Amino acid sequence: MAGNRVEDLEATVAELESTVEGLTEELVEAKERIRVLESELDAETPSRAADVRGAPSEEADPDEAHEAASEAAKSGEPQGKDEDDDADDSGLGDDIIVA
Repeated sequence: MAGNRVEDLEATVAELESTVEGLTEELVEAKERIRVLESELDAETPSRAADVRGAPSEEADPDEAHEAASEAAKSGEPQGKDEDDDADDSGLGDDIIVA
C-alpha cells in the first residue's frame, strides 16, 4: 500500500510541475504581448498627461489662492465675506466646515 501512495504522490507532483511550467510560459507570453501593445499605444497616441498639462485649469491654483489670501490679510480685507454677512453672524463662531 505504501508503494502505491508514493507513486500517486509522484504522479501528482509531476502533474503540478507540468502545470506550473505551462502557466509560466503563458505568463511570459502575456507579458510580451502587453509590452508590444503598450509600445504600439505609446507610438500612436501622445500621453494624456501632456494634454492635461497644456490645458487651462478649471480649479484655482492652491499657491495663487494662498497668495491672494495672504495679501487680503495684510491689507485688512475680510476673506470670503460680504458686508451683508456681518449683520447675519450673531456670534455663532468662526468654525469652517469643509465638505
